[in-house]
Amino acid sequence: MTGKNIVGIVFSNAYDECISELTEIRTMGSVPFASRYRLIDFTLSNMVNAGIEKVGVLTKSHYQSLMDHVGNGKPWDLSRKNEGLFILPPFSTNEVGENNDKLTSLKGVLGFISRSKEEYVLLTDCNSIANIDIEDLINTHIDNSADITIVYKNGKPPKLDNTLIFNIGYYGFVSEVKVGVPDVENANYSLNMILMRKSLLEKLVNEAINHNYTSFSRDIIQRNVGNLNIYGYEAKGYSATIESMESYFKVNMELLDIANSDDLFNKDRPIYTKVRDDMPAIYGISSNVKNSLVADGCIIDGTVENSILFRGVKVEKGAVVKNSIVMQDSMIAQNSSINYVITDKSVVITSNKALSGAENYQLYIGKETVI
Repeated sequence: MTGKNIVGIVFSNAYDECISELTEIRTMGSVPFASRYRLIDFTLSNMVNAGIEKVGVLTKSHYQSLMDHVGNGKPWDLSRKNEGLFILPPFSTNEVGENNDKLTSLKGVLGFISRSKEEYVLLTDCNSIANIDIEDLINTHIDNSADITIVYKNGKPPKLDNTLIFNIGYYGFVSEVKVGVPDVENANYSLNMILMRKSLLEKLVNEAINHNYTSFSRDIIQRNVGNLNIYGYEAKGYSATIESMESYFKVNMELLDIANSDDLFNKDRPIYTKVRDDMPAIYGISSNVKNSLVADGCIIDGTVENSILFRGVKVEKGAVVKNSIVMQDSMIAQNSSINYVITDKSVVITSNKALSGAENYQLYIGKETVI
């Protein structure tokens, strides 16, 4: 089966608080990533690569940046006369769920889901980075006669509220679910990509409303382990979950490894993003660039090592950028140096400054700051 029979639901604000420095002015989905992308690009690309033609993006706050980025969905071929991309308005409710839980969000957009003609629903967050073969996920779900299929990874789980930890039993079915902030070094944990029939999701959400339930993880998934066939689909290849500023930095830097980058940016399943027409990066005579991701429009006359530069960044002569993430249209002026620094957009580091964080504690500089 192709994705044409699936409606995608994206939670763009899920876990905003874990990288609050970056999400103070934007959603998790619109956080810049890997020199030219936003986090939502991976979610949307996974869906459209499988043929999904209808996607609803749930918003709650700080969503202007998200709307500017996704627009009408054209970069993902979701600009359509029928179906396509829907920015669902911020849900409004007096209920307070755990961590602004998915269940609260779903209650607010149940009408959109009910009106969709597709048979299945794929729910996903934006803070997990992966290139998932959703067609294989769909076929696995059907072949195993699963009620719910959840994409998971084996490894050290993120310390996030409502993290789902699985015990996988016979034939890949989930035999036990734990919910909370894990304190283990290795486990099967959810990447928060969940597939089920639309009718089942409607039934579960309506039951939750009737019983005043507040948690998707506990009341929809954990509560139904013995009642439904819940299948675990292990993510293949590179994947990572962002749980903090430190992990945001780490995941970006892991893409300097060619093996990780080639795996994530799979040519058979491309990652699409909003196109910004710009000139190629310009490297001056005095430039020295090693092991870095450099986007279009950058002008480099200084030294860049083990760093990620977004579009339009300028590194002047004598400036040194090491182990840093420099976002769009920022400038590192002559004879300045930064090390283990994350700059937001349009930051200016004036001449003769030296800024340094640490490998486990990066220095963050807010948008449009001048130092």
